[in-house]
Amino acid sequence: MSTIDTIIIFIFLTLVVIFGLLQRKFIRSTDDYFLADRKLPWWMSMFSIVATETSVLTFISVPGLAYRGDWSFLQLAMGYIVGRILVARFLLAGYYQTGITSIYETLREKFGTVIQRMASFLFLTTRILADGVRFLATAVIVQVVTGWSIPVSVLVIGVVTLIYTFTGGIRAVVWIDSFQFILYLSGAVISIIYIILTTNGSFLTWLTEAHSGGRLTIFHFEGNPFFTPLHFISAFLGGALLSFASHGADYLMVQRVLGCKNLAHAKKAMVGSGIFVFIQFLIFLLAGTLLYHFMDGAQLDKDREFSTFIVNYLPVGLKGVLLAGVLSAAMSTLSSSMNALASSTVMDWMKKRATLKLSRTVSLIWAGVFMAVALSFDESDSAVIIVGLKIASYTYGGLLSLFILSKLQISISGWAVISGLTMSIAVVFLLQNLGLAWTWFIGISILTNLITVFLVQVTRHIISRRDGH
Repeated sequence: MSTIDTIIIFIFLTLVVIFGLLQRKFIRSTDDYFLADRKLPWWMSMFSIVATETSVLTFISVPGLAYRGDWSFLQLAMGYIVGRILVARFLLAGYYQTGITSIYETLREKFGTVIQRMASFLFLTTRILADGVRFLATAVIVQVVTGWSIPVSVLVIGVVTLIYTFTGGIRAVVWIDSFQFILYLSGAVISIIYIILTTNGSFLTWLTEAHSGGRLTIFHFEGNPFFTPLHFISAFLGGALLSFASHGADYLMVQRVLGCKNLAHAKKAMVGSGIFVFIQFLIFLLAGTLLYHFMDGAQLDKDREFSTFIVNYLPVGLKGVLLAGVLSAAMSTLSSSMNALASSTVMDWMKKRATLKLSRTVSLIWAGVFMAVALSFDESDSAVIIVGLKIASYTYGGLLSLFILSKLQISISGWAVISGLTMSIAVVFLLQNLGLAWTWFIGISILTNLITVFLVQVTRHIISRRDGH
């Protein structure tokens, strides 16, 4: 990295820390710390949702999809919009009516404390494994684009993120997420403009050539939809169910909209985030397509196409802005996880003892756990990393099923709920070995959960009637 690029990175990190420290004066209670006193503007919550779900891996790898193939990834993004409409229609009202802080508190009213804490435990486990190893994968990308070692990358990202999350709570997280969203998206736009201005030929000509070569293809109907993840049916339905689960049953995402002042604003933030994710992916894919033209179709390491361009082709100054964008994508996901984990831990497990001091202490502990997980492995531990990144697919179906069951106006025993949850997780392990497209995992997991619950419930009812006679 040049001196100018280093200065840009230093200024960016310093401003983030200062802003986080300035938010401390607004934090007077746990409600302030975890929900910003429910006064977040809806558009800011919307940007925060998008930034939270956009890791460095997304920022770097989505352009690579277009570089190596086409735009079929947008089929998933279409499903994402539908999934968030379902969340806004069926789940958000229940969260607002009860005035809870952690969404798993709503499960206590229907199933009791044991199920509430079981759901919270699944959330905590999912996030620490998925985001812990994602943090490592992020550090590997940061190492490539900055030249820092992996331990230095982990510590810089972790410590800076901890400072503003620890001091400013969700208010600082959401504000900085919004800024980081604009920064990394601007980085992708800057890359597009740079390629257009520095390469011979017309932009429309490039797009025409890309279209004739099938590189702008969005819809795919070839192959068996059950074994082809990007077949339109599996991609669209899978994207809808994934978004329904991740943004309806994963507190990491829902926490942002709970900070809005009312249900109407929460719905705007939720649905709007799906639209902006679609636009974001469209920009990333366009960058990848133009990059293919810029590189004359050269064979590059998979998922390193965009980072190679940043490191080797962007001029000094612009490279610094893109590097700040990379760090933004890294910190937005990590900061959100830190605060959401602390919120679920305090409100689902320690609510009677909840204080602002305890909340900050728990945030500090989770930050340490994240850094420890990232530093305990290296990029050669591929099996562990793959499991960590896929862990959400094991639990999302089960978690969403709990909220679906909580909406039913029937009595369901705790044993039936636990049995359904166990089977829904187990079936995903089975599906992983059958070659089924991952886009079907959540749907099948939900069906397995619901069927198991009703079978257990009916069986218990029959046994109880027989014993009664």
